[in-house]
Amino acid sequence: MTSMIDGRRADSARRRERVLKALDTMLRSNADITVSALARAARVDRTFIYRHRDLLERVYAAAAAPPQEGKFAAVSRASLKADMSNALARNTRLTARVRQLENRLSEVLGERVWSESGLGAPADIDQLQQRIAMLDQHLADKQRELDERTEELEAARAANREMTRSLNHRPAGL
Repeated sequence: MTSMIDGRRADSARRRERVLKALDTMLRSNADITVSALARAARVDRTFIYRHRDLLERVYAAAAAPPQEGKFAAVSRASLKADMSNALARNTRLTARVRQLENRLSEVLGERVWSESGLGAPADIDQLQQRIAMLDQHLADKQRELDERTEELEAARAANREMTRSLNHRPAGL
């Protein structure tokens, strides 16, 4: 039984040594350091690294460490995707803003050309048209009042006719 335990310890020590060598190689080559990448390079299972906290801490420290002097930092695929996504979003926002500004510029230039061409109504005609619109509204209000009063008059006349008819048809003795 002791030889079995010793064999497992020796196997674990060999795997541990492979992980440390692979980590050292990845650090020197400025490769993207992740648990999965290290496990592949060391030919061990990821769970081996996760079970040994000291190895896991070394992986995290190496991944967070700045690049060695004179070497450029390794750019991860995830950071490149994030940068690309941010650039696309910014491009979309800028495109929408440019479209908005072009539309506003078109409106302003159109108004300017319209007023300078003489085709647009002068200011005093605009005021007169506003006055006509106001008077049209006033006329419509007065017409509505007249219609209401006409209806009331017709109702009063109908009531008067009905009362006259009922008085005329009453027996003489009453």
